[in-house]
Amino acid sequence: MLACEPLRGSDLSGITPIFVRQGTDMRWSQLHIPTLREDPADADAASHRLLLRAGFIRPLMAGHYCLLPLGIRVRARVMAVIREEMNRIGAQEFLMPCMHPAQIWEKTGRLAVMGEEMFRLRDRKGAEVVLGMTHEEIVTTLALELASYRELPQSWYQIQTKFRDEPRPRSGLMRVREFTMKDSYSFDVDEAGLDASFDLHKTAYERIFARLAIPAFAVEASNGTMGGKDSIEFMCPSSAGEDTVARCLDCGYAANLEKATSALAPVVDGAPDVTPAVPARLDTPGVRTIEDLVTRYGLAADRQIKTLVYVLDGNLTLVLLRGDHPLAEQKLADATGALAIRPAQPDEIQAALGALPGSLGAVGVTRLPVIADLALRGRRGMATGANTDDVHLTGVDVERDITVGTWADLREVTAGEPCPSCGTALELIQAIEVGHIFKLGRKFTTALGVRVSGPDGTEITPIMGCYGIGVERAMAAIAEVHHDDAGLVWPVQVAPAEVTVVLLSVRDGEARAAAEMLYTGLRGAGVDALIDDRDVRPGVKFADAELTGIPFRISVGSRDLADGVVEITRRSTGEKERVAVSAAIDWVRQAVASATT
Repeated sequence: MLACEPLRGSDLSGITPIFVRQGTDMRWSQLHIPTLREDPADADAASHRLLLRAGFIRPLMAGHYCLLPLGIRVRARVMAVIREEMNRIGAQEFLMPCMHPAQIWEKTGRLAVMGEEMFRLRDRKGAEVVLGMTHEEIVTTLALELASYRELPQSWYQIQTKFRDEPRPRSGLMRVREFTMKDSYSFDVDEAGLDASFDLHKTAYERIFARLAIPAFAVEASNGTMGGKDSIEFMCPSSAGEDTVARCLDCGYAANLEKATSALAPVVDGAPDVTPAVPARLDTPGVRTIEDLVTRYGLAADRQIKTLVYVLDGNLTLVLLRGDHPLAEQKLADATGALAIRPAQPDEIQAALGALPGSLGAVGVTRLPVIADLALRGRRGMATGANTDDVHLTGVDVERDITVGTWADLREVTAGEPCPSCGTALELIQAIEVGHIFKLGRKFTTALGVRVSGPDGTEITPIMGCYGIGVERAMAAIAEVHHDDAGLVWPVQVAPAEVTVVLLSVRDGEARAAAEMLYTGLRGAGVDALIDDRDVRPGVKFADAELTGIPFRISVGSRDLADGVVEITRRSTGEKERVAVSAAIDWVRQAVASATT
């Protein structure tokens, strides 16, 4: 493990593609590219394993990584694409501090909401400060200088370091505690203006991910602690992803599992006159689960009421779902607006209901709030716990026997359920979240007192949007999608170099001269070239060229030079071509140009 200074988001804020192409001499013998022959033991995701092995990153401590020279070059190219597309929609670049006074977060109520994930400290005068997880509060304070509706819309962005005290950092650059984020914010006069800003960002994001060769698609998502409405995540399919997406291949419906819905098949209950006038007692010794009732008493799971007990902002609450439906906790948070959510402990449950989990129900409960999933609405002839250990009730009419305070979509969708738009079976896929855009509304401008004069002279409160892309996470997503058994396979537009000139023997004067000529000529022609001039075996050089994933490799050796040619290899396909030395520079230049258009 290397000890090094952690990177800061502003380190490369001025870098442009020209700097990348015309930077320091790119000689492998002088660069720090510490490749590894074996996979690191603790690297789980392919991107984590290969970025370590190829010498792009090194860990400092859990969730904190040093980016090495090749990693810095990929990061710079990713940021250059993002900047170009943000500038293209008229966004203006800012740079805001990483450290914030805590009282700004108190004004919006989010200091408490962020909980243990926010890094907190005090300065020498005792003032409480925090390390920014995001910058809504800070950018809104800058908007206090806006005075008139004529100054709107505004779209402001930055590329800056963020901090999040992840409880379980994992997968290399995908889940870390210190990372670089492109976050942008729009300010508009009204909802129509916000819609336009939102659509501009959505289009920009689609172009960004296309240029980065990330096969991302837009999905409906929850806003979580951000507030507001209309939230879209951009997801990259990958087995390394921590998110699950429900997707319809026919109509294109897609949503994060925290938001997804489906069209449930109707369930036919008995006629109202068949339902008992009151629920009937059923002794169920030893029954603890939904499945126990199915197998021992023939009560189908879709005819049972599952009763969960949660503590929402300190208040014990009953959460009801159909017996065969799992709970999506984020839906519960969204439906109730609760900031702190946890399952109740057995002793809390017994004190409130008189029974332990396995025999719980909401029939006759009036002193606790009850929230029920929409799939239970209107159901009759159901079974549920009686709040007496080893006893259940049958013949329950939900709306007659249970006092439901809130109806909401709470259930988690499962694979194969009908699409809510067209009825086709939904598939569930794992994915990496690479971008997220929100319509924030007026939560922050209201809390921090942003007002501008409107067309008629009265004051109005601007409406906001928020839009984020994780830079290092984008690098990891590219690596997850573009690799093979030999190593990374960077797309040309983000590669740390476009071509490697491999000198097969440093002792061969003719080959050395030809390699130097090609290297210098490529750089002069605007191609980002690297020369491998190390005094090591050709096999080591070839293995490192494949591992680092540079798109093209020119092998220069005396055997080919005797025929006036060099061998050029495409990393993406392994295809090899013998090209005249005099034509090699133009061949690579054209191949690079074709790959980036």
